[in-house]
Amino acid sequence: MKPSLTTRLAPYLPYLALVVGILSLSLSAMFVRWAKAPGPVTGFYRLLFAACILTPFVIQRNRKPLSVSKSQIIFPTLAGIATALDFTFWNTAVTYTTASNATLIGNTAPLWVALVGFFFFHERLQSDFWLGLALAMSGATLIVGSDLLIHPHLGFGDLLALLASFFYAIYYLATERGRRSFDALTYAWLMALSASGALWVINLLLGNPLLGYAPSSWLIFLLSAIVAQILGYLSVTFALGHLPASVVSPTMIGQPVMTTVLAIPFLSEIPTTWQLLGGIIALVGIYLVNQAHTRAHKSIASST
Repeated sequence: MKPSLTTRLAPYLPYLALVVGILSLSLSAMFVRWAKAPGPVTGFYRLLFAACILTPFVIQRNRKPLSVSKSQIIFPTLAGIATALDFTFWNTAVTYTTASNATLIGNTAPLWVALVGFFFFHERLQSDFWLGLALAMSGATLIVGSDLLIHPHLGFGDLLALLASFFYAIYYLATERGRRSFDALTYAWLMALSASGALWVINLLLGNPLLGYAPSSWLIFLLSAIVAQILGYLSVTFALGHLPASVVSPTMIGQPVMTTVLAIPFLSEIPTTWQLLGGIIALVGIYLVNQAHTRAHKSIASST
């Protein structure tokens, strides 16, 4: 009996999910620009709408009330607060600098994750990590420096994206622990609830109006939730559950590359020579850091 089409395609689904996830996440910067609203407002509705859309699926999956302890709920809550701060700084960065630069610099989070592992969890990092760190920071410095020479606004946006990457790293670390207690769907829902609540407070503090936007803005808010938040994150999460991190992690550097490509037709942003050079150097550095961190993580796991 010949195997069905679904059976034949099953081994390739995680790879397809990874490609779909990266492509969906690569559109994040475009949604922020197209929304024509303050960055934190776009982030708030992206997470709020995502939480609302996921609610019936979470209820269906958890027919009994969730039984979680305070020690378990702290991780999706912390990840949500970190995401709120990440979106606040990163979405704002997109309004100052190019989509390509904001995405690339925002994705330097693996550097900070690996450094936390080195200083606090005693992960052994080989020479290629330090080479990668030096390359990534050199590339980022080249981008920020060249942008500052072009216009201070661009450099300011780059620095906001760098600040966002710290909170993205906190999200990653909290999620790494939190996913041990929750399935991917429930965790994504809890995190989105926490993040949207935190962003509501942030928007109130910043004085950003949450109503009064054009119908086109509301459509972008919804698309951002469906494409970037739900399809993007859940596809990558699915891939992580079926593929080794050593495959997924380095592949994620494709996000800033894809954003750069998409920004040319969608936002009319053509990177300068210095931005391209800095971006290539930074991407090589991030790749080396990812590989070194993955190996260090495996060595700790095998020794316990």
